[in-house]
Amino acid sequence: MDESSPQGSPKIENLADLLLESSGMGIYGLDREGITTFVNPKAAELLGWEGAELIGKPQHEVIHYSHADGTLYPRQNCPIYSAFTDGSVHSVDDEVFWRKDGSSFPVEYVSTPILDRLGGLVGAVVTFRDITRRKEAEEEVRVLQLKTDSILHAAGEGIYGLDCQGMTTFVNPAAAAILGWSAEELVAKSQHAVIHHSRANGDSYPAEECPIHASFTDGAVHRRDDEVFWRKDGSCLPVEYVSTPIHDADGCLAGAVVSFIDITERKTQKAELERALAEVCELKDRLEQENQYLQREIQTVHNFEEIIGNSAPLKRTLKRLEKVAVTDATVLLTGETGVGKELFARALHHISGRRGRPLVKVNCAALPANLIESELFGHERGAFTGATSQRIGRFELADRGTLFLDEIGELPLELQSKLLRVLQEGELERIGGSKTIAVDVRVIAATNRDLVTSVASGLFRDDLFYRLNVFPIEVPSLRERRADIPPLVSHFVKKYSAKMGKRITSVPEHVQDALRKYDWPGNIRELENIVERGVILTDSPMLQIDEALEIRPPDGRSANDRRTLQAVERDHILHILDQTGWRIDGGSGAALVLDMHPNTLRSRMKKLGIEKRVGRA
Repeated sequence: MDESSPQGSPKIENLADLLLESSGMGIYGLDREGITTFVNPKAAELLGWEGAELIGKPQHEVIHYSHADGTLYPRQNCPIYSAFTDGSVHSVDDEVFWRKDGSSFPVEYVSTPILDRLGGLVGAVVTFRDITRRKEAEEEVRVLQLKTDSILHAAGEGIYGLDCQGMTTFVNPAAAAILGWSAEELVAKSQHAVIHHSRANGDSYPAEECPIHASFTDGAVHRRDDEVFWRKDGSCLPVEYVSTPIHDADGCLAGAVVSFIDITERKTQKAELERALAEVCELKDRLEQENQYLQREIQTVHNFEEIIGNSAPLKRTLKRLEKVAVTDATVLLTGETGVGKELFARALHHISGRRGRPLVKVNCAALPANLIESELFGHERGAFTGATSQRIGRFELADRGTLFLDEIGELPLELQSKLLRVLQEGELERIGGSKTIAVDVRVIAATNRDLVTSVASGLFRDDLFYRLNVFPIEVPSLRERRADIPPLVSHFVKKYSAKMGKRITSVPEHVQDALRKYDWPGNIRELENIVERGVILTDSPMLQIDEALEIRPPDGRSANDRRTLQAVERDHILHILDQTGWRIDGGSGAALVLDMHPNTLRSRMKKLGIEKRVGRA
């Protein structure tokens, strides 16, 4: 029998069932006692129950018995049940329903009373939906609003908003402070009429010519740094401002946000700079050469970006740095290769009164003897073959700053007397020049050599040694500060993980133990190289140190090891050569690990009789 109407449409009962079955909203019915009478598929899906499991059960006790925090929700307070008594529709969006698995979810629901044919209340129909995504979005908007308000209040630059009529909609504290108005006095006022009405000379500034107002019509960002804003007291201040258009939800222009800063100081500094530039034209060559040096220094990659660690030896060293930094005394940094003597020199300069001037570095081991004199003291044009222009030496570049003489023990003996004269008298002469130049330079020297032994063997002048050794500081080796190994490893892992695009979050305890037990002849530089190689080898979140990296405990030598300095040096160079596969040059070569010029290392190997034998890696 055809259950359709004569026109072919389904019966009302079938249509209602179809709507319930296909609805994207959860729907269930209740009788006057709150017992569930029907449940559509979407409601069962959202609640995690089979529809048949809910029918005949009290809805409140099953899915609506408590708030999200677990506190009980008395049935008499429930808006769903109010529909049974007051006959009103109740709409709520701040409660939760509970699933079969014991979890809750935020819902928006409508409880609609059901009336019989005589108008009597017989129950209710509840429609609901899961609004988890909406709540999350609302929370994101709330957090974003808090951040925006926080940024506006914390910003040091003035920020205010305008509607399309040029009326001020908000003003941040910095803008109010700069302009001398309160936010309340500016909001709802014409911005142009109050603070932007005239130019600095008093000429009227029509709003139609204003770049800020142009943002309302052309939708473009406008920047200016040649106009003024007017304070409440009638004075004006030069400003740099950016007017950025804002759009409503439909993409239509709704106004602009203007950010500005007071550039009075900048204008003053610009005028002073122009005067200063006119006065220093005669120093152009020197400034250019100083700038070239500083640019090279900026481009130099330093192995240690900061002093890391909290061990007692490191604290003692830093304490000595602090004490001598406030003076201009000459400092001699000693310690093994790779301990970071240059880093300590930079730290000393940074906390000294000369930090506003450059720290100029000279590696005495990296330059041939015939060039280092010119590098230190400069030369005049034509002083020797190839001297096609005047050159400013490092001492002059470091005037009123600090000169760091690295590997001072490698300085040729014939230059040591000239260096001594500059240190004692504060004067120098360029090669090929006759003019005496006064310099005010604070000297920090560094060496991994035993200069006392060098003095005794005639390789280093005793008077220069005493002049440099005013305030000696021994930089501790990594063996002496093993407690600093974990934070150093963490720092290098983070540095090279970011550089190589890897995500390494932990270092296994056995790796930490191996690193702590290793003797570290190459000190921090060796540690960094090993960690870098470890990062290269690691393909998981946990750092891996391959056995090929030869991390091993100390070799058992006693503290009374009586080997000669030459023997120790020979063993150490052999060890580093084995580690680097006997590569001398390049980023992973032994010269870099030993902090030596490749030619210097080859010369030292020849002197110590070090040759690569068949069978070596």
